[in-house]
Amino acid sequence: MTDPLFLAEFDDTAGPGARIVVTGDEAHHGVSVKRLRQGESVLLSNGAGLGLRGTVTDLAKREFTVEVLEVLPSDDVPGVRWGVVQALAKGDRSDLAVQMATELGARRIIAWQASRSIVRWQGDRGAKALEKWAATAREAAKQARRLFVPEVSSASTAEVVAAIREADVTLVLHEESGMHIADVQLPSDGVGLVIVGPEGGISPDELDAFLAAGAQAVLISDGVLRTSTAGAVALGQLDVVARR
Repeated sequence: MTDPLFLAEFDDTAGPGARIVVTGDEAHHGVSVKRLRQGESVLLSNGAGLGLRGTVTDLAKREFTVEVLEVLPSDDVPGVRWGVVQALAKGDRSDLAVQMATELGARRIIAWQASRSIVRWQGDRGAKALEKWAATAREAAKQARRLFVPEVSSASTAEVVAAIREADVTLVLHEESGMHIADVQLPSDGVGLVIVGPEGGISPDELDAFLAAGAQAVLISDGVLRTSTAGAVALGQLDVVARR
């Protein structure tokens, strides 16, 4: 089984022989939940692409120390770095969408208040919901042994339009598109966005605004997928396209 991954703060120059002290909730999880033991091999990540492998040398109630044995190869490989604009969804569907997008390698997740979203984020509720998305992304990155933890933020439709203009490629998932995602010509490198609509679909006005800003509408299935799974399906297909 792959060594467990813990998020920690450490200098970019950390290498073999360095000793990293893991504290806080990560340490509590390792000591009390994972029940780490001295000599056990673990992975550490700073959440920004740098990873280390080492062995546990010391354990305390709220911290443990790791002696670094090697620096892990970065998963910051050449290619499009994808973010997901995820429309708010009811129940646990948003959490599942965030989890799966993170596991598939999304670098950025934007919570989008679409006009047809049933869920509305307002005031403290929105702040708490965004914190939950961030926590979900953090745990999913650890589960998938991802060295990058996605940046999580929220955006209005106007802000999504602005993000499209800044991206190198944006794909809007839409069941009426005549172009399959596998047929899109992707840049060799850069920043990309995948836009996933809510249960009620992306409104005509929203779609028009996105296309006018430079996005392309694409199809990912011969059926209509749930908002909770569509983003992950798209990222999986894009990974296949990139490996051709």
